[in-house]
Amino acid sequence: MKNKKTGDLAALASIPLIMTLGNSMLIPILPQIAKEIHISSLQVSFLITAYAVVAILLIPIAGYCSDKWGRKKVIIPSLIIAGIGGGVAGVASWIGDGASVYWIVLGGRVLQGIGAAGAFPIVLPLVGDMFDNDDEVSHSLGIIETSNTFGKVISPILGALLGAWAWYVPFLSIPILCVLSLLLVLFLVHEPKRKDSGQPLREFISSIKKVFKEKGRWLYAIFAIGGICMFLLFGVLFYLSDQLEKKHGLEGILKGLVLAIPLAALCLASYLTGKKIGKNKLLMKWCGVGGLVLATGSLFGISLFNNIYYVIACLILCGVGIGIVLPSSDALITEGIEKKLRGSITSIYSSMRFIGVSLGPPVISLLIGSGHIALFTAVGTVSLIGVILLLTLVKPEAGTGESGGKKQIVRKSAHQP
Repeated sequence: MKNKKTGDLAALASIPLIMTLGNSMLIPILPQIAKEIHISSLQVSFLITAYAVVAILLIPIAGYCSDKWGRKKVIIPSLIIAGIGGGVAGVASWIGDGASVYWIVLGGRVLQGIGAAGAFPIVLPLVGDMFDNDDEVSHSLGIIETSNTFGKVISPILGALLGAWAWYVPFLSIPILCVLSLLLVLFLVHEPKRKDSGQPLREFISSIKKVFKEKGRWLYAIFAIGGICMFLLFGVLFYLSDQLEKKHGLEGILKGLVLAIPLAALCLASYLTGKKIGKNKLLMKWCGVGGLVLATGSLFGISLFNNIYYVIACLILCGVGIGIVLPSSDALITEGIEKKLRGSITSIYSSMRFIGVSLGPPVISLLIGSGHIALFTAVGTVSLIGVILLLTLVKPEAGTGESGGKKQIVRKSAHQP
């Protein structure tokens, strides 16, 4: 990778890291927030749900705006809005009283969701814009995914540490983190010059319809796989967190450290996969298949025994599997779409991932009552569906890479990423 792009990539990698911290580090302190501002567990769960729902709705709009006006012109104000949202939630107890504190915090979370919609999802197409070499694109996307996952690794630990000071301190850290990322993006990211100002809305909608008509078969599969991976990840982490606290008495930083173990495995797998897949789309597909098979086998394996050490070992393997799938899917979708529509299509993909995040914990909470075997049989079946989708619907040609030192030239089909 060219040295002049190292600073750009480091600045862009700060965005998923900070956006992940801004949301995930609240999870270990939600019970504390509920207690401090006197709200129910259902009300406190809306602090996560509101953030995700707003992001899901606005991500496609942010993607269109980034295609029309430029990536940085969307990312910069989005970071500002996310920082303001964290600040509003952090000062809620100082400017509000009684029940109004909750509504101020919730309003701050909505602002954070608006900011998140135009931040991390726009990083993926910007990476695709910045690099012409497919090896550099896939390697860079692996770094972006690694940064995103690293945020998940440290968020339960950091959230518990800051929450030990006061419940609102994690919120107050968000503006500081956003300012740091904003400065990095302003001074280090050099967006390639745009050849046009984007398409009018009507023409844009027509182009999107054309893309889905020609490439919908594999795009829908990648969208579903992205959602499935996030559903699996957040679902099983919710399960592990619940079991560690209720059955094994682990709380606070110690629980955060245990939760970080499968996430650390995912982080390492994401980095290594992004580094190795290069420009070979067949390799991207088969890495994805292998990762999903590993995750599926691990989840079905958990249903056999309910020993905590065995469960954690299986979840580490599951984390490795998901870590292999994510950068492979990112690279397939980023390289399979032309640059002028890349922001919009990858934003829809990001929305699907947010849907998986939103569904994981509540679905698992409903399934816990059905028993250990039924729960992980159901979750393993969802993962198996992802394997089937990737095997049957995503069919890249061998000409996307090199074999035996000679570049292969083949015809691309309409369903080929």
